[in-house]
Amino acid sequence: MSAPIISVRNLTKRFGEFTAVDRLAIDVAPGSIFAFLGANGSGKSTTIRMLIGLLRPTEGSIEVDGIDVIRHPRRVRDHIGYMGQKVSLYQGLSLHENVEFYAGLHGLAGQELETRWGALRERFELSDAEAERPENLPAGIRQRAGLALATLHRPRVLFLDEPTAGVDVQSRSLFWELIREEADAGRTVFVTTHFLEEVDYCDWASFIDEGRLIANAAPEDLRRRYSDGYRVHIDGESAQELTTPAVDDAFFAELESLLAVRPGASVRIDTPSMTDVFRRVIAESNDTRHGQP
Repeated sequence: MSAPIISVRNLTKRFGEFTAVDRLAIDVAPGSIFAFLGANGSGKSTTIRMLIGLLRPTEGSIEVDGIDVIRHPRRVRDHIGYMGQKVSLYQGLSLHENVEFYAGLHGLAGQELETRWGALRERFELSDAEAERPENLPAGIRQRAGLALATLHRPRVLFLDEPTAGVDVQSRSLFWELIREEADAGRTVFVTTHFLEEVDYCDWASFIDEGRLIANAAPEDLRRRYSDGYRVHIDGESAQELTTPAVDDAFFAELESLLAVRPGASVRIDTPSMTDVFRRVIAESNDTRHGQP
């Protein structure tokens, strides 16, 4: 098993008497899409700022791509790409001028820049937007441009903080296709989102509440633990409903045997929503915190 590309231990951040992040411990597998979830004020953005070296923790350790982020915050920035909730494109400059500015920060110029940006421009469908200023672009195009710039220097890890906030459903879908392509190419993506249905695009999900880690597993494992399971409706003669904890090989074998005696029956599978999972995670965390069984 590969060593984690992000490793966090006992990560804590206090602002005076207030603890924003409390003894956080997570590992992120290389090449995965890792969802970091929580309500507003739960500590998500504070955590990301520490992971990318912009905020020094009160306690704990952070390693990203083999670099001690606390000791070498500047060194880690060549290994990561970052896209915040508001895409950091300079107004008053065209998109192409923004590209040249960001490229300069990473020492990219000349033919090397033209080759890299040419490939990104085509892949992210930005050719028609190159001469436009960011303030004149639709939100979906600005988001694609922000992701393209975050990958311009070929970072090993991408940090995306609420990357699809404020864009329409179609643009969000396209954006996640691009994120999956990044992961398939070997890049690790650490993403926060308040659209809980987007967790299904991810390989792993961690929930925090009041700065503490309260759930940490693959999305399907979270559904098994924090839901009543999948509801399966078999319609037709002798209609039947059943519940299963997982849609796996064992389930399909059972379903096949049921359908064998109900030729022509239709099947509908209701998936537990991640919103309901999140509510149960929070409820169980609150019960544990207050000593309830």
